Amino acid sequence: MSIYARLGIRPLINANATLTKLGGSLMPPEVMEAMIEGSRCFVDLNELQLRVGERIALLTHNEAAFVSSGAAAGLTLATAACITGLDPVAIAKLPDLDGLKNEVIIHHTHRNGYDHAVRQVGVKVVEIGLETETTSQDLELAISAQTAAIFWFQGAMNRPGDLPLPEMIRVAQSHGIPVIVDAAAQLPPVSNLWHYTEMGASLVVFSGGKDLRGPQSSGLILGRRDLIEACALNSCPRHSIGRPMKVGKEEILGFLAAVERYLKLDHAARERRCEQMVADWNEALNRLPGIRARRDFPNEAGQPLPRSVVSVEAEAAGISRDVVVAKLLSGDPAIDVASCGTDAFYLNPMTLEPGEEHIVLQRLTEILMITHC
Repeated sequence: MSIYARLGIRPLINANATLTKLGGSLMPPEVMEAMIEGSRCFVDLNELQLRVGERIALLTHNEAAFVSSGAAAGLTLATAACITGLDPVAIAKLPDLDGLKNEVIIHHTHRNGYDHAVRQVGVKVVEIGLETETTSQDLELAISAQTAAIFWFQGAMNRPGDLPLPEMIRVAQSHGIPVIVDAAAQLPPVSNLWHYTEMGASLVVFSGGKDLRGPQSSGLILGRRDLIEACALNSCPRHSIGRPMKVGKEEILGFLAAVERYLKLDHAARERRCEQMVADWNEALNRLPGIRARRDFPNEAGQPLPRSVVSVEAEAAGISRDVVVAKLLSGDPAIDVASCGTDAFYLNPMTLEPGEEHIVLQRLTEILMITHC
């Protein structure tokens, strides 16, 4: 029996997304091999972080890099770095911000659950803008002597009326304030590893356990050398605010292997495979009564990959969307998908292993056809 079977847990086919609650992604052999090799030795963790950071910075065309214990930890460390810089007294004080800058600016439309990773440093969030529009003047009025950083959360929460990131960076730079970009799920495209910093962002944070397919407990901070050094000083193994956010030698080396692998991938070929999967799903599903399937682009995180959105007309199909989704999850194998609106669900090809797209289609066809038998 597998270890999951011994625990009474059923592994899933993930046709949903690179979600932390589903384990992020699956690590490829070269990542696992690097982690196993790293587990066989003791090593100075500070030196390992430094050397791996130098290597990743070179590979991604950035000044500096730091491997964190996930993207949320990266947000915490980036916030701390912008408050303390390299000052050991300030680092020791956190989260006591008495005498330190204690505000960060975030779009009203960008407020989300990951605010906790920022606020746990002790800062006050200053919101700018409305649901419909945010202007340069809104940002200017929010900036004060207490502003430590300005955040931009890239992804599904972005709105057409948001103050554009390049303009935000321009205003921030005129005041000498760093801009931190949360780009946790913004891979692909691979060029995002250097796109935001080339635009002028001071720090950019990525997840290591999503499309990079590194260890789930890894993340990446890229950007200005002085701020990356401050991230390290605020992090484990030092006794500072990031001490609980431990990333082990195995994860650090596994993450490096994941970055090296990702940069060598044929991303165009992968896009073609995903397009073909979606086209095949849609063609087959549109033959079934009460089912409408169409291509949706970009996907849920704004990544340039397609997915299929499948609508279920309950009366014609003889089954509701919720029952279809439940049967997918309760079946063998269990298949996880994301619901959409009141009568649709998404099929995402980016997290499927080769051949699983056929299993997903076969299981869906069985569920939908049995109602007409």
